[in-house]
Amino acid sequence: MAKKSGTKPAAANTPAAGLVKWMKRLVFAFFFYSVCSLLDRVKDRWYVFTPGYLHELAQNAVRAHPNDINSIIPYIVSNLTTEYSPRVIAINPNSSEWVLNNAGGAMGGMYIIHASITEYLIIFGTPLGTEGHTGMHTADDYFNILVGEQWAFDPPKLEMEVYKPGEVHHLPRGHVKQYKMHEGCFALEYARGWIPLMLPFGLADVFSSTLDYWSFYHTVRITARENIRNLLIGKI
Repeated sequence: MAKKSGTKPAAANTPAAGLVKWMKRLVFAFFFYSVCSLLDRVKDRWYVFTPGYLHELAQNAVRAHPNDINSIIPYIVSNLTTEYSPRVIAINPNSSEWVLNNAGGAMGGMYIIHASITEYLIIFGTPLGTEGHTGMHTADDYFNILVGEQWAFDPPKLEMEVYKPGEVHHLPRGHVKQYKMHEGCFALEYARGWIPLMLPFGLADVFSSTLDYWSFYHTVRITARENIRNLLIGKI
């Protein structure tokens, strides 16, 4: 009697099975790309702040309290809470919630005024000065200088860009620069676009160099809390 072989026959149509697998991957990739493209086209409907208003607010704050960041911050927050209804957008009025942040080689402190899926508004700066890479982002970034001075380098332009109090440094999405904030420089930073995709840049240094898990915890806690507050009122 012939013995039965213990080996299983090779799977039939192996090339066809591989083709089907790649077709499924391509269909998924096309579907994912289509959804992302659609969301990118409609994201403007969820914006509440405007770069023009925030720039004007920053200029008014600078005129009202020149070189006094401790007075500029409450001036800005007070005007924001007056201008925008809490039923439309959630604003964090607690200006004592400062956390350290390392990103792109630069280090400073930030106070998160607003955080949602499509917008964030913070005060960022340091009394010591710092320098680094802007990062490449999926959002437009508007850096309104409040006190101090910021420099930027945008190759292949070999001239230094200089931004002083009352001026705004606009970094279009997908663009990168080197920047430097001099001693005592603070700014009102506004970003509009897909904010969650910016988080790896803002948090990666915790795992690669600083190991500052305490600041990481507070950054995540405040960001999550403010996002939830906004989602609960329908602000995406």
